Order: sequence, then structure tokens, then C-alpha cells
Amino acid sequence: MKLISWNVNGLRAVYKKGALSPVWKQNPDILFLNETKAHKEQLPPELQNPPGYHAYLNSATTRKGYSGVALYTKEKPEKVVYDFGMNDKEGRYIEAHFPGKLAIIGCYFPNGGGESHRLKYKLEFYDKFLEHIEHLRKSGHSIIFCGDVNVAHEPIDLARPKENEGEIGFLPEERAWIDELEYSGYVDIWRHLHPNKVQYTWWDMKTRSRERNVGWRIDYFFIGNNLVKKVKKAEILDNLYGSDHCPILLDIVL
Repeated sequence: MKLISWNVNGLRAVYKKGALSPVWKQNPDILFLNETKAHKEQLPPELQNPPGYHAYLNSATTRKGYSGVALYTKEKPEKVVYDFGMNDKEGRYIEAHFPGKLAIIGCYFPNGGGESHRLKYKLEFYDKFLEHIEHLRKSGHSIIFCGDVNVAHEPIDLARPKENEGEIGFLPEERAWIDELEYSGYVDIWRHLHPNKVQYTWWDMKTRSRERNVGWRIDYFFIGNNLVKKVKKAEILDNLYGSDHCPILLDIVL
């Protein structure tokens, strides 16, 4: 099974640029898109129902053009869940269940910047998310989750760690949550396979940082440690453009 996750920073814009085509050519079994910034009725038919895929979208009810996620899957899930107990009105979550008690989750985590309450919301979101996937795991599910987690875990995961100490996305309490996640048995599979590799998934467009590769790795695939031996490869597809993020890929035998 090949899975791709990509923060598109506006699905309609990426589609109009033709930037989705190289991703479809990867022939993913599951494609998860973050920050779609669109409701279903705003999308062209080929994004509402792409040939060969079942489509599931979750959009913000608070305002249009904000947040939102989409899941495209070749195999129809046994069930799809759009919330995990946060009463999420920002359209950040999709959970698809497949045979063999496999739960594949796509989540666009809050950024935490701006008004002070947003960091509090982000940390609450993190905690509630971990509580939920732990409940799934303890009920016998195997877990894969992906998306823009909006935090760089270690200094190797961003180009300028010293300069960003104390900044949102690299705060000690955000990074500690990744520690807790890993302690609970979830594996950052790209870093597991590439322990010393420097590669990023997000670059600031305003400063043209992608041209200089001054980036952050904030997009992840995490898997339960029971699935690690089933992984064939995990890649960062930084040769694909169209957003301030690049896609990430997981190839796993399930």
C-alpha cells in the first residue's frame, strides 16, 4: 500500500497549477491532503469524485477558505470518522477504518500561532489526539497517521534551530508531545529509516527559503511500532512543487 500526504495550502490553487498531476502519477492507494481551504461544492467534479477513488472531505464550518482535509482511497473504508472528541469545527481530521482493524488517520494539526489561546488549543488538540489513538490501539487497532503536525521535533528537523528557540513550531512543550508520542509506541518512520538525513517538508514562501533550502520538517507519517517491519520505504518528495510544503510518501505491506 502506497500512501501520500501533502499540505496543499489551497486545493483549488494547486489543482489549477496542474501540481496535483505528478502526485496522481505516483498512483497512491491513499492520498491525504491537508489545508484544502475548500468545501466540496467548491471543487471541480474530478476532485469531488476522482476516477478509481473514494473521496472523503472534511471542511471548516467556522469560515470558508480555511483549514480542511481530504482523503482519497482506492479501497472503500469500512467506516469513516470525522472527529475524535475535540468538537472540531475546523475540518482537521479524517479517520478511515479498513479490514484487519487497521485505522489510517489524516490530520492537519493547528499551527498555534497568532492569539495566545491558539497555542493552548494546539496543545489540547495534541493531548486529545494521543488519547484517542491510544484508545484505538488498546482496542486492537493498528495505527497509521499522517499530516502536517506543525512542529519540528529535533534540531536536525529545521535549518536554523538556534534562531527558532522559543518560536511556535519548535517550543519545548510542542516537541515534548512528540517525545510522548514516541514513548507511547508510535514511530516517526521517515526519521527511523533516515536517522541522520537532513531533509525538509516546509519552506517560508515570503522569504523564498525553498530556493536556499532553509526549511522545516513538520509533515510526518507515524505508525504503530507493530507495523515497522512491514515498511518498504518512506520518502520526502521535495522534487514536487505547488505548495509551501512538499508531499511525503509511505510504502508499506499491509
